[in-house]
Amino acid sequence: MLRQRFGIPIAAALLVLAYSAATRVALLAKGAGEIGFDPLAIAGAFALGLAYDLAAAGVVAAPLALYAALLPARWLASRAQRMAVFAGFVALAFALGFVAIAEWLFWDEFSTRFNFIAVDYLVYTREVLGNIRESYPVAKLVGAAAALALALAIALRRTLAALGSEDVPPRARLAWLAAFALAPVATGLVLADRDREAFANRYVQELAGNGPYAFFAAARASEIDFAKHYAKIDEREAFARLRELLATPDARFVSDDVRDLRRRIVHDGPEKRLNVVLVSVESLSAEFLGAFGNRQGLTPNLDRLAGEGLVFTRLYATGTRTVRGLEALALSVPPTPGQSIVKRPDNAGLFSLATVFNERGYESKFVYGGYGYFDNMNAFFGANGYAVVDRTAIPSAEIHHENIWGVADEDLLAQALAEADATHAAGKPFFLHVMTTSNHRPYTYPEGRIDIPSGRSREGAVKYTDWAIGKFVADARAKPWFGDTVFVIVADHCHASAGKTDLPLERYHIPLVVYAPKHVAPARFERLTSQIDVAPTLLGLLNFSYESRFFGYDMFALEPGRERIFVGTYQNLGFVRDDDIVVLAPASPATVRHRDGSGEDPDDAQMRVEAIAWYEGAAVAYRRGLLRADPPAAAAPHVALRAN
Repeated sequence: MLRQRFGIPIAAALLVLAYSAATRVALLAKGAGEIGFDPLAIAGAFALGLAYDLAAAGVVAAPLALYAALLPARWLASRAQRMAVFAGFVALAFALGFVAIAEWLFWDEFSTRFNFIAVDYLVYTREVLGNIRESYPVAKLVGAAAALALALAIALRRTLAALGSEDVPPRARLAWLAAFALAPVATGLVLADRDREAFANRYVQELAGNGPYAFFAAARASEIDFAKHYAKIDEREAFARLRELLATPDARFVSDDVRDLRRRIVHDGPEKRLNVVLVSVESLSAEFLGAFGNRQGLTPNLDRLAGEGLVFTRLYATGTRTVRGLEALALSVPPTPGQSIVKRPDNAGLFSLATVFNERGYESKFVYGGYGYFDNMNAFFGANGYAVVDRTAIPSAEIHHENIWGVADEDLLAQALAEADATHAAGKPFFLHVMTTSNHRPYTYPEGRIDIPSGRSREGAVKYTDWAIGKFVADARAKPWFGDTVFVIVADHCHASAGKTDLPLERYHIPLVVYAPKHVAPARFERLTSQIDVAPTLLGLLNFSYESRFFGYDMFALEPGRERIFVGTYQNLGFVRDDDIVVLAPASPATVRHRDGSGEDPDDAQMRVEAIAWYEGAAVAYRRGLLRADPPAAAAPHVALRAN
């Protein structure tokens, strides 16, 4: 069969299947601990995986089938054609090897096949490719892929020389061409990327996938319309229920319009016009801190601050990426499906934490150690009340170390001190939101700061970031504004997001420490808290009265028993209250299960309605412009102190 005219696309399809199967076997070995020994599930994953592999093979083979159909008969056995087949085989084998390596590295970072993150990262090739170069032996890996491709071609040279060298009758040619053209269409109609969610184990789901297939499925689904794809209730009912859920003892709605979520937050007594420095730390899972039981000694400074400050022990991030954490902290809104609001169109002039501070004459800044065009951070923060200070503002002479993501955290925090000094000298209070980068692969930082060499491990990066924060607070202690400043230290998300369930809650548990020795007494806050509650809780600690569009609660004003959290991926949305979690997924009914994964609770209809009201209300509010500030917050400039 390989000798006839259409042997070329057949051979290409077989090569795709071979590389895909080898990749699946390699990922099975890598993830064996999480996948477990379940022969039936593994066999099912390989069977479904073969279907995805066939779909990918069909896409690769279809254009080659057209080439084979149009090739003149006299060229089939020509030397030029044999050389083209050999070169094409090497190129395809190299490309497949490169994709296999990319899948391995992506799994190493995210414990998943390609998803929307991979799609997203294509936009930021400088940072992503730079991170890969700094983290892995890229030249050796690419060289290995090329060497394997060439070795396979040499080993199969006789087969390749005869490949597609014999003609077929015109009718057979049309039949073959039609079959290759229809195969991708047919598989696309009957196969969906979500089919692998039939497996209960999240790692088995990922094992069943095919990287390129999953990549293009994610590209199509990067923006998801809640109203079209999720369980919902009548919109008016959703907003009426949401108003009930947002009602708190300290809040009064400003109108009777059911879709108007604005509340007047009122506190007795004078406001505390304290400076605020909010440090959102890259990938800082709660499990790294000694205050949460870690015994590795990675965070002595954060542990000390937790002991001397207010520590929230049951805080959960809303998502698994930095932009989700920034969205939750700045906008206090549950995660809506698809991209974070930080990266969406029409995201200017929203009601943000900076809006509240700016109304009181504060100078609000977003301070970032990398280049803020990444993930649209400059545009988002600059359009929502913050002045933006990124890598371009930090003089090269003052940088001790940098990698592809940005400057070392000590240099970023030194810049934050300079920003605070400048605003204080101008006689204004300041609100700084500082976003760190060092706790990120390739985990590099200046040598000599801690006892773990740079670039070795995540644990080293955690310990270095802790060192940098300790130095930052110590340096701030000498400043005239220190006594009247609240330091808020919180993670953007956890260091890992994958688990055996689709929304593993342990992968969302993050720390929050509020440190202000003169104003906040040491304490442990043990109630369940969402990342979207950070902003209103902070404003409550400052005793601010303001008009709010936030979805979060001031946890100190909230009656006990009303705690809830939101967790999500770009598709699945979780709502947790008490011991249960509601999961909303595209084209699926809302399901209620016990948060420990022990079973479902199909009778809790009230909790399903509550979850839908939160998420449907948030999605509609953003789409209808109900999250905008009134008047809209003016766009703030991108601040660069000096060019490098």
